[in-house]
Amino acid sequence: MRVGITTEFWRLAGILALSLVLGLTFGQLGWALATGLGVVLFWQYRQQLRLLDWLRHGRRKEPPDLEGIAGEVVYDIYRQYQRDRRRKKKLAKVLNRFYESSSALPDATVILGPQGEIEWFNDAAKRLLGLRSGQDTGRRVGNLIRHPAFTAFLARGDYSEALEIPSPIDESLRLSVRVVPYGKNQRLLSARDVTRIARLEQMRRDFVGNVSHELRTPLTVITGYLEALTDGQDTDPGQVIASLKQMQSQAERMRRIVEDLLMLSRLETRDENGREDAEIPVPALLASIEEEARILSGDKGHVIQLEMDATLWLRGCSSELHSALSNLVSNAVRYTPPGGHIHIRWYRDEDGAHCAVTDTGIGIEPMHIPRLTERFYRVDTARSRVSGGTGLGLAIVKHVLRSHDATLRIESTPGEGSTFTADFPPERIILRPSAEAPGAVP
Repeated sequence: MRVGITTEFWRLAGILALSLVLGLTFGQLGWALATGLGVVLFWQYRQQLRLLDWLRHGRRKEPPDLEGIAGEVVYDIYRQYQRDRRRKKKLAKVLNRFYESSSALPDATVILGPQGEIEWFNDAAKRLLGLRSGQDTGRRVGNLIRHPAFTAFLARGDYSEALEIPSPIDESLRLSVRVVPYGKNQRLLSARDVTRIARLEQMRRDFVGNVSHELRTPLTVITGYLEALTDGQDTDPGQVIASLKQMQSQAERMRRIVEDLLMLSRLETRDENGREDAEIPVPALLASIEEEARILSGDKGHVIQLEMDATLWLRGCSSELHSALSNLVSNAVRYTPPGGHIHIRWYRDEDGAHCAVTDTGIGIEPMHIPRLTERFYRVDTARSRVSGGTGLGLAIVKHVLRSHDATLRIESTPGEGSTFTADFPPERIILRPSAEAPGAVP
């Protein structure tokens, strides 16, 4: 048990008093006092050795049970040590939470020292910037990210605007880099993946340009005919009727473009929870589309054949499926020469349900196939416009199929024809006995 300073004082006084009494009794006062002081010094020396041993071991052991002043010193040191340990534990928890939260951030985060050396970075920095744990800490960030714009950005010191650069490990990724100075000559660098935003912005620019171009052509035609009519240049009734028919055709083309654009907008912005999810009699749907295809074909003499499983239905949105499948069939009609064959097949296998539209048309070069579902993408612009296409049909097909968990397969041989197949997953299939399937076509 620790004895206080007062107790030690009285102990020292008692030893000296006892030494004085013994010295006077035996006539050896000097020796008695020396012996008493020696005992006191030995006792204090022993206390100090124990204190020193405890301090040398880093205060990891329990404090020694010392008395007197040494005990007070041990007690105060140990109490301060315990306070420091609690503070360190609390600080360590805060730091761990910071590191964990920073590591969970999708944005790359890098702490830079006064000379631009890397002091710490999170997991996203490894993925986006290519930094390596244990190897890049301490290295200057400018030696690892060598893009000239980034080097100039760091050297300039004006961080009010973000810098957009390609990722040093993947040129296809676009990063928005910000630097925030803080503390004593330290900087926090963050890099966000803005690839999707950059692509959307490029798509927006392309879209505006394409729409402007697509609408400008029919508007120019209509304006030209109107100017000719208002100036009195066309006085022949037959020529006037021909001009009006051309204007009607161009106006109809603009109407189809606008309708397709509106449908694409609905498909892209619609809430999935609000989408119709009903039982769709696909055989009846395809029978209707076949009839529409015959009307579209007119006097071109196309041979249109429909082969289908009358019991095979789908769960989905009727209007969307009609739009997607009719686009596939109408494309086959438009791009198949007169007298060509168009085969529509609706069937199922272990992989799901499939609607395949095969034609004997002009075919498509392999280089064009990956881009066919882009808005306004045309293999042959002039032919597409003559045939009445808007350039949006396959983009609509792609979005409709995606919302039905389906995919589009395209196989084509130039000069021989193409096959467009919509593949639906088994979860979408509903089987109805043909006798119980109203609207089914046997």
